[in-house]
Amino acid sequence: MASDYYNGYGGGPSGKRRRSLVMRLVDLALTLVTLAVGATMVLTYFVPYVDPGSVWFFPVLGLAAPAVYVASVVLTLYWIIRWRWVCAGAMLVVVVAGLFKVSLFWRPEIRRSYATETAFDRAAVKVMSYNVRSFYGEDGRSSVDDILRLIEEQAPDLICLQEFNARLAEQSEEFSLLGEKYEIAHFGRTQAPDSVYGSTLTILSKYRILRSDTVLTPSSSVWADVIVGEDTVRVFNNHLRSTAINASDNQFITSHQFLSDTARETKIRSIVTRLRENSVLRAAQVDSIAQVVGATRTRRIVCGDFNDTPMSYVYRTMARGLRDAFRECGSGYSHTFRGFYNTLRIDYVLSGGFEPLSYEVLPVDYSDHHPVVVRLRKSS
Repeated sequence: MASDYYNGYGGGPSGKRRRSLVMRLVDLALTLVTLAVGATMVLTYFVPYVDPGSVWFFPVLGLAAPAVYVASVVLTLYWIIRWRWVCAGAMLVVVVAGLFKVSLFWRPEIRRSYATETAFDRAAVKVMSYNVRSFYGEDGRSSVDDILRLIEEQAPDLICLQEFNARLAEQSEEFSLLGEKYEIAHFGRTQAPDSVYGSTLTILSKYRILRSDTVLTPSSSVWADVIVGEDTVRVFNNHLRSTAINASDNQFITSHQFLSDTARETKIRSIVTRLRENSVLRAAQVDSIAQVVGATRTRRIVCGDFNDTPMSYVYRTMARGLRDAFRECGSGYSHTFRGFYNTLRIDYVLSGGFEPLSYEVLPVDYSDHHPVVVRLRKSS
């Protein structure tokens, strides 16, 4: 028995050969994985620069970018431990190149604050952006009162709401009280007295609203000029084309049904097709919106549900020349959509002519999105 152990599995020559063979097979398998992950990671770096209509699978790569980057880091560490410097060096180049993109998704918490509320400059503008899902909670009931209480607690100066359902809002007594504190710019509301208003965009402001208008349809992009101190600030509220990924798709992905479902190929093809088609439509929307934002000569705040991640053509185009509050003062890994493993940051507050002071995603479940709350200070 002892002889068998030492000859087959222990420290003898036969055991060493076996372990050596196993490690060579592991290295071979991981070499192939490394080639695939490295190539995929390199492709993700081009995603923000290429119109989704040109390369159909780029939108999917953008969604997977954080996971692919983590895999790249793990593989780099493995090859360093194994002293395989060719593989380690190649992956290290890929990982270092990605460091410039990491802040889009994750920012280290340099210092921890134990105060319950940080003191901010009284001149700071507090902004909330929130997709309220037509004021319907997960149970199918109205979430108007919950959201209005949240607004009352947070007391933001500017509020950009997406998927605003005026019919439900106006059934709430608290909404009428909200109108005493905020000027409200509604967009795209039908005047028929007994109609159900469609989900549109709404801007609420404690500052005086001078004028407002639509960039695209009232449910896609609108703006309002408000007076903040002595300055006119143009506030853009956006809700770009949805991914069209529904609750059934989310269940299919998060429950790993794609690993066993016999109809998975058809389902996956349907999901990918919708992702591609709607990414092309969002790209066309953002091209139009970005032209208007870029032509604005006043200070500007750009809010909304972009329905795309920071590693996307949509984000890069919209954020050009603007400051992303999360990239400057967020902490940890930020997600704003309550689905797909809580991995997607698709709601943003961008600004021009302002310095971001704080960034917070409120952990409430009144919608399928979390509200984003940001404080901004005018910059010279």
